[in-house]
Amino acid sequence: MVSISGSKKLKRQMAPQFWGITRKDKRFVITVRPGPHKKNYSIPTAVFLRDTLKIVTSLREAKTAIYSGKVKIDGVVRKSLHHAIGLMDIVELENVPDVYRLVPTEGKLLKPIKINASEKTKKLVRVVSKTTINNGKTQIGFHDGRSTISDTKVNVGDTCVIQIPEQKILEVIKLESGCQCLVTRGINAGQVGKIETVEEGTFILPKRAILSLGDRKIEIPADIIMAIGKEEPIIQLK
Repeated sequence: MVSISGSKKLKRQMAPQFWGITRKDKRFVITVRPGPHKKNYSIPTAVFLRDTLKIVTSLREAKTAIYSGKVKIDGVVRKSLHHAIGLMDIVELENVPDVYRLVPTEGKLLKPIKINASEKTKKLVRVVSKTTINNGKTQIGFHDGRSTISDTKVNVGDTCVIQIPEQKILEVIKLESGCQCLVTRGINAGQVGKIETVEEGTFILPKRAILSLGDRKIEIPADIIMAIGKEEPIIQLK
């Protein structure tokens, strides 16, 4: 049989802190496989159930739940222990009434929050690529690895509200002055501010924005913020 690339395990001491795992335990822990999110910005499904949510007590129980199809991510059943769960992903569990969305909060890169069931079919995705393909059609790539072919007018950096799992674009939130933005990484992760200006990138500096966070202003790279609404967040983030 052909082996799948990438290691299945990670030294526990090297795991990101937002996983919520104990440090002085077994030497290795399950890690994520290549997929929708980068390794340092996601949580493997088994660790999410056992250590983040703590709804199972062992890896064996996590395997039973995942292999029996009781875990849905963005409306799709995932049967891999190593599937990467990341920013803005929606997690549903069979026979559990709570629905979770992963967002940055309190300086943590990712944290599950409970959301209303009415929001489980909506997801915010940031546009990271835009390519013209055959017949002049436009292919749009999003931060979670998915892509779609659409005539919707968007730019790299904008945020789309999509319906999952169909991937239908419902609304576009432009990255522009006056919109509300969520900081997704760094020391200010989880904070929401208002964009004052957007500075175009140069040969040396990346595209960046002047963001107003309460009584202070910061200059921040545009690739670590996500537009979430005009006057207020369009979805639940707390």
